[in-house]
Amino acid sequence: MTNPSLPIPAAEEAVPSRVGVLGGGRMGGGIAHAFLTSGAYVVVVERDVASADAARERIEQSIDASIARGLDADAALLKQNLTVATSVTAFGACRLVIEAVPESLDLKIEALSNIEQQLPGDAIIASNTSSIPLSQLAEALDRPERFIGLHFFNPVPASSLIEVVVCELTDPELPEIACGWVRALGKTPITVKDAPGFASSRLGVALALEAMRMVEQGVASAADIDLAMELGYRHPTGPLRTTDIVGLDVRLGIAEQLERDLGPNFAPPQLLRDMVAAGKLGRKSGQGFYDWN
Repeated sequence: MTNPSLPIPAAEEAVPSRVGVLGGGRMGGGIAHAFLTSGAYVVVVERDVASADAARERIEQSIDASIARGLDADAALLKQNLTVATSVTAFGACRLVIEAVPESLDLKIEALSNIEQQLPGDAIIASNTSSIPLSQLAEALDRPERFIGLHFFNPVPASSLIEVVVCELTDPELPEIACGWVRALGKTPITVKDAPGFASSRLGVALALEAMRMVEQGVASAADIDLAMELGYRHPTGPLRTTDIVGLDVRLGIAEQLERDLGPNFAPPQLLRDMVAAGKLGRKSGQGFYDWN
């Protein structure tokens, strides 16, 4: 039976008029940018004033960069449509809120529960998790039927793919509504059944971990391994450069989650653990498998 409280997609696909994002880091800021440039009013919530100020600066710089690359938009208007706050109470009027906090089960469960308490009953909550099964996160919610995965890719403004992840409790109408939002963002949706790592993380991390093992074993340099995949398999970016862009700490967290859920094939190489411990996180730290300075 159709749930009458679910919003029905309009004939012309559009993003919700007011969207919330919990977490204004690289991913959360990119998600906010995508919705702002597609016509939504966006509320970003960060943990403290310093983080909120940094998130606003990050998003505004991203808007300016997009306009410099040719985006036909009014920068001042887009920036006016952005609110950055430090309390989830700011989400009160949002139709959709996307959780984009670090890849920790406990942290995400707490975040999702806090979000739901602020929203009306007909609002949708989405998680940007890249590896944690939605079924585990849905346990934190009183209305799990209104919960879905929207897995964005870094960097969000340039990426053309979003995974729409569906768990058993998701209302059957919601995936197509979410796919409409994705298309309104100018991106392509794929619909994936809830499973550890979904489709993209499971495949991408498996390739990246094997590439790291090859570096660890001295099979070839990082640059040559990447070149093999770029020229031999037509990947636009090799797995190790991609890891630098995503962040080695992020890759490590995903690998540890997949190892717990899927077994030792996803055990992180010692090289990855050592690099993260040394602060070599990739592009964001200036050093990873490549020198970004």
